[in-house]
Amino acid sequence: MPASLRVGGLTRFTSIDYPGKLSAVVFVQGCPWRCGYCHNPQLQARDEAAGPSWSEVMAWLPRRVGLIDAVVFSGGEPTLDPALGDAMDEVRTLGLAVGLHSAGISPRRLRELLPRLDWIGLDVKAPLDDEPAHRRITGVAGSAAAVAESVRAVLDAGVASEMRTTAHPALLDDAELRHLADGLAAQGATHFALQVARPANHMSAPPADYPAPATLAHLRAAFPNFSLRRE
Repeated sequence: MPASLRVGGLTRFTSIDYPGKLSAVVFVQGCPWRCGYCHNPQLQARDEAAGPSWSEVMAWLPRRVGLIDAVVFSGGEPTLDPALGDAMDEVRTLGLAVGLHSAGISPRRLRELLPRLDWIGLDVKAPLDDEPAHRRITGVAGSAAAVAESVRAVLDAGVASEMRTTAHPALLDDAELRHLADGLAAQGATHFALQVARPANHMSAPPADYPAPATLAHLRAAFPNFSLRRE
């Protein structure tokens, strides 16, 4: 029997996780990165899934057709679950769009999944060429190369996408934010969201003047579609 998706949680209705669509969000258990601002640390351990089974989700989803437009797979890092592709195929048979939230941890797995996607939100932790900054945020060596390769894969595939960065001054200063934006724009990214980190774990709330107005103006100029999110 094929492996079943390991579900860590389920949001049954949301208007903010897939641009322009009403969706359900399936949170997939497991992530090897340890970002200090992580909103879902309970999803990091692979063996502690507390959500419904995938079969329960699929028993429920057909009743939502006509009420929602899409299912978004989030995490954790959903691309690392070997059952994700099959789960996406099952969602698509219901006529629902498929979205993905990913940090680009595994470019190889992401490339395999891109043909199944209608939209992806890709987390970019730091400037693509700054390995020390990525390691400072994720706690894992080599993460910058993985993210850079994933960005290129998404843009080459032509899938509708949003690049997004969670920012905190303890991890990314204004100069690094501008450098990050310049690197993404040079790659051809057009949709970018800056998400100012909320207090989490040991991290305090960022000051109200972060990022600086000049930095925000720089980001707005870099991307035809720019969003600022303060949670």
